[in-house]
Amino acid sequence: VCSLKVVVGETPAPPAPQPGPVCEMDSLLRHTRAFHAFLLRLYDQENKGMLKEPTLYEDDVQVRIVNEVKRSPLQAFWKENMPIFIAERAPLKVDEDHMEDSSNNETSSLSSSKLEENIGPLPLSIMKARQLVSWYTLAHNPHMSQVVNCSVPTAFPVLWVRCDGSDPEGTVWLGAEPMKTGKEITSIVFHTVTCTGPIVDRSPFASIEILKTAHKNRHSCSAVMTKGYAQYDLFGSTVLENTIMKSQSNIMVDFTWNNVEKILEIPPLTSIATLNIKVEPGDTRSPVIQIYKELEFLLVLARGLKTGEIEWPEVLEEKSAIIVVQELIEDLKDQLNAYQQQPKSKETEKLRSDAAAVESTIHASFAPERGDLDFAEQLWTRMRKTVSSYQDVVDCLVLVIQHLKCKDIQPWIHRGSNSSLSKLIQQSYHGTMPTVSVTGLTAIRMLLEIGLDKFRRDYINYFIGQELTTLNYLDYFVNCTVNLEEQILRFQKLHHILELVVSCSAFLNLSHEKLFTLTQSCSRYYKDNPLDERHVFQLPIRPMTINAFYENEHPFMWRMEIISCHGQRELKTMWQLNTKPPVDHVTFTTPGLPVDDTTLCSDYEEAFYYNTVVSCSQARFI
Repeated sequence: VCSLKVVVGETPAPPAPQPGPVCEMDSLLRHTRAFHAFLLRLYDQENKGMLKEPTLYEDDVQVRIVNEVKRSPLQAFWKENMPIFIAERAPLKVDEDHMEDSSNNETSSLSSSKLEENIGPLPLSIMKARQLVSWYTLAHNPHMSQVVNCSVPTAFPVLWVRCDGSDPEGTVWLGAEPMKTGKEITSIVFHTVTCTGPIVDRSPFASIEILKTAHKNRHSCSAVMTKGYAQYDLFGSTVLENTIMKSQSNIMVDFTWNNVEKILEIPPLTSIATLNIKVEPGDTRSPVIQIYKELEFLLVLARGLKTGEIEWPEVLEEKSAIIVVQELIEDLKDQLNAYQQQPKSKETEKLRSDAAAVESTIHASFAPERGDLDFAEQLWTRMRKTVSSYQDVVDCLVLVIQHLKCKDIQPWIHRGSNSSLSKLIQQSYHGTMPTVSVTGLTAIRMLLEIGLDKFRRDYINYFIGQELTTLNYLDYFVNCTVNLEEQILRFQKLHHILELVVSCSAFLNLSHEKLFTLTQSCSRYYKDNPLDERHVFQLPIRPMTINAFYENEHPFMWRMEIISCHGQRELKTMWQLNTKPPVDHVTFTTPGLPVDDTTLCSDYEEAFYYNTVVSCSQARFI
């Protein structure tokens, strides 16, 4: 017998909802849609050129797109030339009201402001990083079209997430890379980057065989191949005149070879080697530093001509400019008198200054000196070292023009000279020299033109004299028919080429064949591209040519790749050593190592290394 008690006017309350798989899936899909829409908006803005700064997602994550390898924070181990998403922790915002309230504590306020101003890239927790990667992966699954509300998911750039390295493995990056077959996304490759260091003791390093076995076990494969990569800093081991070359300039050499035999193996002579040359003009130890200083003075005049104001460089001689020019004129008079007293020869003898024999614009050890400076070039050489004001320039040029007008001097000049002063000298030969007023910016322009003429001959003298190019090939850089601004820009390009070639000649003693190839490569680049003194020029080279510079040195970077399968099924484990930290968002420390230098320490004979391991796994969409 059953009894049922019914209470009129009351409805039984439904049971409280309990969290379960359905709620969790709804939350996952909701977050995936939101993250997909966010990345899609970012990608669209980047394609339209509208994305300039990192964009905030939620409250603690910001995402940006990097298009260039040289700007990528992953360039130490990821050289793929493609756009990538970088996800990282957003810096905390300073509460302005709180800052005002605490204005009494000025020191604390300033410290907080400085801390926020100097903050670098920030990592996310490993859990947050995995969450972003899971949303990114789900958005690319072609069988989950309801997630992103489209039939064919968009293949975004690779996603890389900064991690704080707090897990036992020391994970510093997580990456996810969509793989496509035709237009269809078929799988995702997950990348995990771990890093430890700095390390001095190499004994804990695993052997090649242990690393290969670990890769085989992880990916269930029976056969693997190995590739070796190494990079050496040749400037770091090169000494010129008892001075190690230390500057923004560097010449790195990259090696690639197959079948690695041991950790830190010296690249075999059968390796493929490439020089990566970056030479920034202006280094005081450069063999062409004097011509660079001349170029600087030329640029000072050019800016003055454009703005009407000149910041005059420090004079290099004690004598005043007017006295130095007067001495040049007197020397010319003496030579002319001596010449007129000698029997005339059938061929006209060119008057050359003794100063020209010792005035070298290019270091004598690496390029022939010019001993044929004409009067205008000698005038430039003396004036650039002594003028300190606009009035100095005017006084010197007026003095020269007066002597030309009076026919006290008949200076020799090169045929084909284009400066205004050279044309006046030519007219003085025939007594047809007009009256010239050196006022306003005329004096600056006249001096600038003399400098341009001299530079043109200096560069031709070196490149043609060393048989590194032809005059036709050089014509673009020395063309005098373009405006002054363009002439100067092309001279800057040509000077950068000069720095590159002379540095390789002086520091690496490269053969004429290689210097010729480098000259042609640089010239082709600068005919089509703007001036970029930080550009890295590449030059293939045989290891035998430069083995003396690296065989006894520590590599700047050494890497081994263990590879199984091929094509889109390729799986790779990368084991790498760097002398500098490969990531910029984690601080590395080693107990018992009382140094924080990231390269070498004089207390240790061996190099400090940071050990990076990049492993991958592939998830296929069935």
